[in-house]
Amino acid sequence: MNAAETKPDELPSFRLDGRLAVITGASDGIGRAFALTYARSGAEVVLVSRTKEKLQGVKTEVEAAGGRAHVATADVSKLGDIHAVELEVSRLLKSGSKDRALVLVNCAGFGFTKPALETSEEDWDRLVGTHLKGTFFCCQSLGRLMIERGYGKIINLSSTWSASTDMGKSVYGAAKAGVSYLTAALSTEWAPLGVRVNAIAPTSTLTENTARSFRENEARAQHLLSKIKLGRFAEPSDLVGAAIFLASPASDFVTGHTLYVDGGWHASL
Repeated sequence: MNAAETKPDELPSFRLDGRLAVITGASDGIGRAFALTYARSGAEVVLVSRTKEKLQGVKTEVEAAGGRAHVATADVSKLGDIHAVELEVSRLLKSGSKDRALVLVNCAGFGFTKPALETSEEDWDRLVGTHLKGTFFCCQSLGRLMIERGYGKIINLSSTWSASTDMGKSVYGAAKAGVSYLTAALSTEWAPLGVRVNAIAPTSTLTENTARSFRENEARAQHLLSKIKLGRFAEPSDLVGAAIFLASPASDFVTGHTLYVDGGWHASL
């Protein structure tokens, strides 16, 4: 399926009607915010996370707002789990319109701040396995379905730390830099096949876990806040505009890009 070109006198569409959006890390935080916003914008959503109970709660929220949602419990660091998600998504695609577009949003992840000399192999494997390995193999698995249909959108979650350094961010920053590189590399391979691959790179975002860590370490919070030109931390709602844009027909000529949504932090790097 090739997206129709927008005529000069037509407004681009930011609606997601007829799109099936698979969102990893959808049980809370940024992934939950994306899922709810996508559903309100017309997409049918597949909620992916390790925590079935939380996913069911998000599914209830989506349906209460008039949307359609499916739950797929999976650990994205495990290829068997990713394959199971692919099978379910393939089934949903076959049950709908042939023109249905597939969107993948890789939000699964967690914050990590630890000095390099104190970082264990277990820390490395857990973080890289989720943020980088999980992102790659979700892209590979669902990318196949997009390529079969000749069209698709992938949105990866990078970070300001992909291009910035600070104490305790060696492993997290390396993983997120890998996500940004992977985004560009996959866009190069898959652009001729109709698949757009982009990333969103937020600054510190006030999810429940992040807010808790800032309460426990106020000095750290103030240090990070000093880097953000707009003078406040991001909320998950600050990121949904970029997520809507990159999933919608309005961004059909955008690929290989990491969009920094960081209150101006990146401008001074």
